[in-house]
Amino acid sequence: MSYKFNSMTKYDVHPPFLFDLITQVFENETKYQDYNKVENLKKELLKDNRTVEIKDLGAGSAVSTSNRRTVSQITRYSSKSTKHGRLLYRLVNYFKPETVLELGTSLGLSSAYMALANSNSKIITVEGCPNVSAIAADNFKKLSINNIELLTGNFDEVLPEVIQSVKKLDLVFIDGNHREDPTKQYFEQCLTKATNETIFVFDDIHWSDGMENAWHYVQNHNSVSLTIDIFYMGFAFVRKELTKQHFTIRF
Repeated sequence: MSYKFNSMTKYDVHPPFLFDLITQVFENETKYQDYNKVENLKKELLKDNRTVEIKDLGAGSAVSTSNRRTVSQITRYSSKSTKHGRLLYRLVNYFKPETVLELGTSLGLSSAYMALANSNSKIITVEGCPNVSAIAADNFKKLSINNIELLTGNFDEVLPEVIQSVKKLDLVFIDGNHREDPTKQYFEQCLTKATNETIFVFDDIHWSDGMENAWHYVQNHNSVSLTIDIFYMGFAFVRKELTKQHFTIRF
């Protein structure tokens, strides 16, 4: 059965927490000025024909098997859509997390959306490819963003160091590797620094059978109380006051 057939609207859900989230985040049509900053940069990157050698430590690209891609190609195929980038902005703007961890920086557009949404949030973002990371760092300078800490390296090596260095993780965006076992491992590691208010966001939950399995693992985890599936992304909450439920929301 199709995603659209199974998906709900705010009128189909009962938890007040979820109703407010849908109304104030998912359906918020406010045209924030910060959107223009990121999206004007994206337009520039879509015209950038510099060639970059890619060091891919995950499941690879669904559209290219080459380890050399232009900045334009990376922007077009590896960056989140404008629609989903804006959603991340609104999520951070609404919850105002102190510490955000992103696994999978790419060119830094998602990081920028989240950083601009709340200047008091600290965004820690990890990119596996040094050449891509260097461009992301340059993009943060262009946008005059100062609340991002960019780390470069294999997630398996960098993540334990991040976990050890932070008191808590308020929002975790797992947008890299795209394989079942690593996704589950990263989730478990980040759970050790989760609080009752921590939000987990997973990219491309239906990208492959392995990612579907990883998403089901998260949904059924004892620590998770409520999950939201918007097809391209999944959201998991660990709030103990919520009854365990899974929702597919039209977005």
